[in-house]
Amino acid sequence: MLPLLLVLLALGPYVPRIEEWRRKAEAALGTDDGWLTVAGLYWLKEGENRFGTAEGLAIVLPPGSAPAEAGVFKFRAGRTTVTFAPGVAAMVNGRPAASAELKPDSAGKPDLVALGGLTMFVIQRGDRYGIRLRDRNSRFRREFTGRKWFPVNEDYRIEARFVPYDPPRKLAVPNVLGQKDEMPSPGRVIFRWQGRELSLEPVVSDQRLWFIFKDGTAGKETYPAGRFLYAGAPVNGTVILDFNQAVNPPCAFTPYATCPLPPRRNWLPVRIEAGELTYHAAP
Repeated sequence: MLPLLLVLLALGPYVPRIEEWRRKAEAALGTDDGWLTVAGLYWLKEGENRFGTAEGLAIVLPPGSAPAEAGVFKFRAGRTTVTFAPGVAAMVNGRPAASAELKPDSAGKPDLVALGGLTMFVIQRGDRYGIRLRDRNSRFRREFTGRKWFPVNEDYRIEARFVPYDPPRKLAVPNVLGQKDEMPSPGRVIFRWQGRELSLEPVVSDQRLWFIFKDGTAGKETYPAGRFLYAGAPVNGTVILDFNQAVNPPCAFTPYATCPLPPRRNWLPVRIEAGELTYHAAP
């Protein structure tokens, strides 16, 4: 979805383009595979991890969403298999299945287990493996109150100078689990704001520059842990940083995301009064 959103920014006057981009970003959040459907995260233990709606199981699914005892995830030495209870109608990657070995998200696109309105798949974070649950009827989706934004301000569309690293350097990116992931950074961008020279270090995501940053609005107007900003590849040594597109991480919308946090070098000592504001869920 994000590449399509970037295309929209190349069309029409600036403010309407950003406003349309924001509408598309909000719609993407609420799709069947958007972050508002992420309704559970269950860390796997070695051996059997039984799942269903019955109390006392290792993975307790939302009431009424599945059989009381729907099956078992068996986890051993980094490998996960699923076996469904007799009579349970489930699918793996769109095909009916009684059992299957499941590829985690760290190996590319994960294998998807579908059970009614639920989807489950294996995630890997460091040496931990878990089952992420999507629920099309998630309360986060039902009770979504909408994304909120600073007014569009074209002054926050900033041309930055790109300084490449040769070779790319490792950037230690912490996450909400207390882990650190060494991610390759292709360089840094240098720009001026409020009379100060500032810099940010990106990592690469889907051939775009991904900035995980924090600024002086964090914990006040904006999400306390920081925000994300995506930018295109450098052109003639220049990167466009459009902070009107700065967005909250998924953790702002569901407690079951495992979000990266801004590296200390990406803490900006200024206020960036642009982009997405703190999300306020329904009471």
